[in-house]
Amino acid sequence: MNTITSKRWLIPDPISPEIDAALADYPPTIRQVLHNRGCQTAEEAEAYLAGKVVEGDPFQLTDMAAAVERILYALDRGEAIAIYGDYDVDGVTATTLLVEVLREMGGQAEAYIPNRFDEGYGLNNDALDELKARGFGLVITVDCGIRSPQEAGHARDIGLEMIITDHHHPHTDIPTAVAVICQRKPGETYPEVNLAGVGLAYKLAQGLVSRRPLASGRTATDWLDLVALGTVADLVPLTGENRALVRGGLRLLRQGTRQGVLSLAMAAGLTITKMTASDIGFSLGPRLNAAGRLESALAAYDLLIARDVEVAGLLAQQLDDKNRKRQQMTVEMQTKAAELAAQEESDYLIFAVHPEFNSGVVGLAAARLVDQYYRPAVVGQVGEEFTRASCRSIPEFHITDALDECADLLVRHGGHAMAAGFTVSNENLPVLQARLRDIARRKLSEVELRPALRADVVIPLSELHPRLLSRLDQLQPTGLGNPDAVFVSRNLRVRYFKAVGEEGRHLRMVVTDGKIDFNAIAFRQGHWTAQMPERVDLLYSFERHTYQGNEELQLNVRDIKPAETVV
Repeated sequence: MNTITSKRWLIPDPISPEIDAALADYPPTIRQVLHNRGCQTAEEAEAYLAGKVVEGDPFQLTDMAAAVERILYALDRGEAIAIYGDYDVDGVTATTLLVEVLREMGGQAEAYIPNRFDEGYGLNNDALDELKARGFGLVITVDCGIRSPQEAGHARDIGLEMIITDHHHPHTDIPTAVAVICQRKPGETYPEVNLAGVGLAYKLAQGLVSRRPLASGRTATDWLDLVALGTVADLVPLTGENRALVRGGLRLLRQGTRQGVLSLAMAAGLTITKMTASDIGFSLGPRLNAAGRLESALAAYDLLIARDVEVAGLLAQQLDDKNRKRQQMTVEMQTKAAELAAQEESDYLIFAVHPEFNSGVVGLAAARLVDQYYRPAVVGQVGEEFTRASCRSIPEFHITDALDECADLLVRHGGHAMAAGFTVSNENLPVLQARLRDIARRKLSEVELRPALRADVVIPLSELHPRLLSRLDQLQPTGLGNPDAVFVSRNLRVRYFKAVGEEGRHLRMVVTDGKIDFNAIAFRQGHWTAQMPERVDLLYSFERHTYQGNEELQLNVRDIKPAETVV
């Protein structure tokens, strides 16, 4: 299997004269960017740029009323409530949100986050037994549970009542519980199908506070900082209600009122007052995730809930250290997994498992392999009896649907179109590997497996100026489904280039169109130093870069082609 050498650049046709006239209040480049994001009228453009979205009523979600009624009953009786969350950022932020809201309402709420290594993903019977023995009468799941009908049945058998909130795709067998809140259940009509787990926890908090306002005067919106963290980190689309929630959450984050996040931002070298969705995705999210990937996610929960400056500072530094270790482990595992995959005869799916792999990092290694080869990738850790694996995929291959076809071989599985995880007994591992490869061959054999990069418009460098960047700021928050504006500039002369970063993985450049020079950074493209053309076409985003207190404009290069090549 060969490493990707060429990517397709997709550049939309120029907008029609009618739409151009309708958006005449905006500069030509911004008109094209707005059109590419679905805006065809001035009213649509204004609403998009302002982030105007009508939030869904939480009680549109089936079972929300039952969940709120049961929780208020527990609060009135002084019943102990466990919030059972997943160990990723989405689950940890959702857990923190509900614990804080319920405590603000006078409840006895505690977090339970399973250990990835000892317990695996999602609900498990031993944990439910423990919670029952500790005196909990009600368990609320966040970011997990929708694919755990057997565990929900066990909870019922031992007299433990359960409310499930989970944004993942349900299987055909919906768990039986006091309430099951999932916008993806059959028959649901909630307008925002892409809410993250923390988004659903927020809707539950909204429902609770609407029925019983907080004595402090706070509202559910006071927890939008957690919603922003979990939503961005979970890579759900930043469109519709999600975009509005994250925009509100970023405003809270920039105030620096949550000590744990402030300390983590300082450890990451970020300026809290300028926090962006990209900062969450590339800096805060990985550090929060590092806790659950290497040890226990409770460290991330403890940080988010911390109020003491010294405690938060120590926890933030520990997560920063873990993240550095995680980065090194990911690189080493990616290399080993690629070697294992090279020994197999498969053109359509990478499948690499090994006893020495760390189950907390397998998903990151899989993602790197997808980037390197543009194939679905499965990377797993082989234990004594079971193999736990993470999967990452490409748009052409729905990985969770593929796992559903193998459900008879799996102990458990779940996920999204592009990311999933599973546990399989080792005796079924060879059959699973063969079946997944057959499915991949069936789905992908007639598909051109070459990644596509979308740009908004071809633009000369001389049109890149601070006024344009200020306009682009209005696209925020950007991410999946609402990408940064991406431009193409052609026939640029390379004035300077140098490999930078650990082992020269990245590339720094200075390019010019003859009228203006720009600094550029190209992450994971240090290999170009061995074959840099004199002139290049660049596909990039336009951004501010701050270094040692100085701010400059730079190009963040996504791809490079020799000038005048066919794209």
